[in-house]
Amino acid sequence: MTLPLPASPDGADRAFQVDLRGLVDLLSHHLYSSPRVYLRELLQNAVDALTARRGLEPGAPDGAFGIRLFADGSVVRVEDDGVGLSEADVHTFLATIGHSSKRADGIAEQRGDFIGQFGIGLLSCFLVADEIHVLSRSARTPDAPAVEWRGHGDGSYSVRTLPASARPRPGTTVTLTPRSDTGEWTRPHQVHALGRHFGSLLRHPVSFSDGTAGAPTVSVNPEPAPWARTYPTPGSRSRALAAYGEEVFGFAPLDTIELDLPAVGLKGIACVLPEAVPAGRRHGHRVHVKGMLLSEQADEILPEWAFFVRCVIDAESLRPTASRESLYEDDTLAAVRDALAERLREWIARAAASDPELLGRFLQAHHLAVKSLAVHDDEILRLLLPWLPFETTDGHTTLDEFARTHRTVLVTSSVEEFRQVAAIASAAGLGVVNGGYTYDRELVHRLPEIRPEASVADLDPATLTAHLDPVDRETELAASAYLALARDALAVFDCDVALRTFHPASAPALLVDSREARHERTRSQLAREQEGGLWGDILGALRQEAPRAQLILNQLNPLVRTAVAIDEPELARTSAEALYGQAALLSRRPLRPAESSLINRSFLDLLAHALRKDS
Repeated sequence: MTLPLPASPDGADRAFQVDLRGLVDLLSHHLYSSPRVYLRELLQNAVDALTARRGLEPGAPDGAFGIRLFADGSVVRVEDDGVGLSEADVHTFLATIGHSSKRADGIAEQRGDFIGQFGIGLLSCFLVADEIHVLSRSARTPDAPAVEWRGHGDGSYSVRTLPASARPRPGTTVTLTPRSDTGEWTRPHQVHALGRHFGSLLRHPVSFSDGTAGAPTVSVNPEPAPWARTYPTPGSRSRALAAYGEEVFGFAPLDTIELDLPAVGLKGIACVLPEAVPAGRRHGHRVHVKGMLLSEQADEILPEWAFFVRCVIDAESLRPTASRESLYEDDTLAAVRDALAERLREWIARAAASDPELLGRFLQAHHLAVKSLAVHDDEILRLLLPWLPFETTDGHTTLDEFARTHRTVLVTSSVEEFRQVAAIASAAGLGVVNGGYTYDRELVHRLPEIRPEASVADLDPATLTAHLDPVDRETELAASAYLALARDALAVFDCDVALRTFHPASAPALLVDSREARHERTRSQLAREQEGGLWGDILGALRQEAPRAQLILNQLNPLVRTAVAIDEPELARTSAEALYGQAALLSRRPLRPAESSLINRSFLDLLAHALRKDS
């Protein structure tokens, strides 16, 4: 319902009209993630009221003021022993949308002590009820009367003053009569569960009752946060924190890291995930502000590289957004993020220095995360690069172990290049690291920063072929006719052919061809095809002398020895094409259409030759 306003003279200022139902719909679809937040907002208001009451009566004993939840299926009630409201407060704060009591005189300068600062929290109750009933008595005046406020979903409200006996003690009671379609959020067991969910770390005592005869009142937050408790031994503390992390996140942490930033009143734990997660997937963290759960998906609290942990923290000085479901991005949050990142680095450094077994399990699961960090963090690089696993010609091993065996460490630029040469390089005694994975090539090149005696170089085809043994002159002369036919057959692929001996003998041929060389040959071919046109001129200006691919045949392999002895030209050409196709397949790189066609054609030609011979 939109309330009409009296007409104003032309040019005069007019007040905005507010359609409360439209505003509640806006809140439910765009500000709040779920109707369940109504209970969080009521708890938040109660906590702020208790904070203000504590400011009035600082000498009151701990636990003197509390919050009580009640739900019996017909009503939901939240009662607190807070500062309460006078009649003037009710008209000012409950009837003006966006006006927060935390802006009142004498409180505005203390707003950092309060969770809510936006004055719209009570509206969230209209997500589950059409009427809100508030009964309050102010603690600021000893003989203050009770005040009753009733708000309705159509935008109307009523206020009346009641005798002090209507509420003997200062504080506020908010009562909701839920709509029939909101039972999933207002049933007794659900109210209790929501109370625990949002308020388990609150500093004020919170209890729940469902009104069942003989049923006890239960505590919503019976114990303080686990990091705020005392334990007999460090081991028992570690086990308790790990058990809490498992309860919250549903996995047994590999380790727990205590987080403590006194400057912003932050405490909590980071739980190290026991299994790897994709680098792009970010798990949210549980963030409490002054004990109240703010968000379960606050990924902004840590940098992107820290995806190997999930945190639960409680902070005093972080600012929530208006919805109180995420954090306001400001200088304080940026400083907290940097400080928490430093805590994670310190944990990694401690594990590297004093717990190699833990470090090994951590790196086994999260080596990709650590590699991404080491690329940009010299300290982590110095600490962990020797421990990080890499794929090498000696198997999966650490760079430290690999560098002890190979004074010169060669690194490939792609996974396919490594797979193409690994077996032959290993047999030749070359130490090659697969640099095709994310971060690996860059990190291997920084090995001399950690081990100055180590030498690192990119694997060059000439380096590999230099370690392949030449055949004797007589054998090469006998194979010269075959090699000439093979070079002619493979000229279309800009591929040379050579005969060498290398291990393993089971490998008939090695195709030495880099990705850069293939790209350069493709560019040269396009330039030839576009000769005379604008694109031809551009590509011609970019053209370099394209390095040729090289098919190296292994004289130790029986198939190759049989092939080079073929004296029938067409069969010799077909066998060379088949050897090229097999080598291309073994390189595991994507095949060009012409190469796929060659493999099929050579196979058919060999079959046809075999059939003619049999007939």
